[in-house]
Amino acid sequence: MKKIWLALAGMVLAFSASAAQISDGKQYITLDKPVAGEPQVLEFFSFYCPHCYQFEEVLHVSDNVKKKLPEGTKMTKYHVEFLGPLGKDLTQAWAVAMALGVEDKVTVPLFEAVQKTQTVQSAADIRKVFVDAGVKGEDYDAAWNSFVVKSLVAQQEKAASDLQLQGVPAMFVNGKYQINPQGMDTSSMDVFVQQYADTVKYLVDKK
Repeated sequence: MKKIWLALAGMVLAFSASAAQISDGKQYITLDKPVAGEPQVLEFFSFYCPHCYQFEEVLHVSDNVKKKLPEGTKMTKYHVEFLGPLGKDLTQAWAVAMALGVEDKVTVPLFEAVQKTQTVQSAADIRKVFVDAGVKGEDYDAAWNSFVVKSLVAQQEKAASDLQLQGVPAMFVNGKYQINPQGMDTSSMDVFVQQYADTVKYLVDKK
């Protein structure tokens, strides 16, 4: 656990343990060109991204953010296609997960299959992960080439392009602000995660 945290901390700047005031240019960045129509809270990730895996499985960043959000706030997670040989297939598979409402069922199995056991080497392997997680094969197949899934794939690609996404994990609020992990307090995992979640809530309230 300590090694994982140190690896994550290596990508951000260390600050003192004292609670820092949330400010533009530090914990978040105001976008030069705001993008209208984006989800209130939008997270980008890739199943190939080691830091995304740590955010999800070690730090539970998304879960902590959700707990802080005001009631009725929508949080959306999009997969990016620019990482890994099956980036496009995994983006489409994530669209299937969204269409079927099984994101929570398949997130951990997919991360583990891609990064831990490395058993995902083809589109068929991705399908197997879904089936093993309890999704009916026929439901997966029907959704794969559906209009809904094609639309969700297009949404993910457009959002990444419009927001000029440079890397993952990344989180945006109201198409105006990007969370800046480099400005977070990394004195401990808990402090980092809480400041991250507090910053998202602050920006949601800020509108």
